[in-house]
Amino acid sequence: MIPFNKPPITGKELGYIEQAMESQKLCGDGNFGLECQKWFEENLPARKTLFTPSCTHALELAALLVDIKEGDEVIVPSYTFVSSANPFVLRGAKIVFVDIRPDTMNIDEGLIEAAITDKTKVIVPVHYAGVACEMDTIMELAKKYNLFVIEDAAQGVNSYYKEKPLGTIGHLGAFSFHETKNYSSGGEGGLLVINDERFIERAEVIREKGTNRSQFFRGMVDKYSWVDFGSSYLPSEIQAAYLRAQLDYFDAINEKRLSIWRKYYSSLRDLQDLGLIELPHIPNDCTHNAHMFYIKVKNIEERQSLIEHMKGKGIISVFHYIPLHSSIAGKNFSTFSGEDLYTTRESERLLRLPIFYNMLDEEVDAVISTIKIFY
Repeated sequence: MIPFNKPPITGKELGYIEQAMESQKLCGDGNFGLECQKWFEENLPARKTLFTPSCTHALELAALLVDIKEGDEVIVPSYTFVSSANPFVLRGAKIVFVDIRPDTMNIDEGLIEAAITDKTKVIVPVHYAGVACEMDTIMELAKKYNLFVIEDAAQGVNSYYKEKPLGTIGHLGAFSFHETKNYSSGGEGGLLVINDERFIERAEVIREKGTNRSQFFRGMVDKYSWVDFGSSYLPSEIQAAYLRAQLDYFDAINEKRLSIWRKYYSSLRDLQDLGLIELPHIPNDCTHNAHMFYIKVKNIEERQSLIEHMKGKGIISVFHYIPLHSSIAGKNFSTFSGEDLYTTRESERLLRLPIFYNMLDEEVDAVISTIKIFY
């Protein structure tokens, strides 16, 4: 059996977890948690980073920071995970979905302006498969209409747009360390990336249940107390220890995934040349992180046949999101701006192939040969 995913394992995880347990501080912001934040602050042009229990929590924290209120509108692509929308719905916002580009599966930047109203407050670009949205256009629109940009870079750790790391271009960004991502914190896990310094102090307060506890530990106040609304957005030190082991192998994990991605691409290119499938498109301004390798087939029926064929050979391949605007909750909490020309059609053609750090060469070869036998 070749699974769709295996969480990355570097070999250092158990040792770091044991160190965390021996520290007797497991509730968050211990040595490993602070080290993870420091690592990203040193390797990203970010004002501040805050480790969170999940990317969903990071996006919820972002929604609180930009003060989303009932009646506000937030522009999001429909082809995304529910966490791109839920944090804003929780605050009473209306989600306005925009169609995607068929080449990258990202939000179509050319359609965003038509979706902006006097109620619009935020644009949420989602960098699908670690391939950047057209951020220059999005940031220009945000400046023109005085909007916030919150990058959902859940899949974008170590990807770049014009040499700028994803998650560091908008006012705020969010990373995921879920077990399916390139770098994991042992299950869930996330990071809020703060690129606008006006949010730093309040982010720490909201993350610490509305208290100024972080300032207290830095010696800035003599006691800490409740100063704002907030919630518990601290991950455990066990999560941080697992992630710290991943960061020790940051480049090695990236290169291994890229090598698998390139092998898929070069080996399946003849099927694309024959018009049987489509392979991922990487724009010239984008440097991707091999988060995902997908192919696009003719239609949903062919995709299901290919899934069953691969499963019969012991290979698990999966399709991805059902467009949010077609879901039960999507119909209640959102509207679709313009026409759905590509979101549904392209989502029904897309099939994700197994790709993970500890994947063996012979497993990659088996996936390739099985697809070729099908066609």
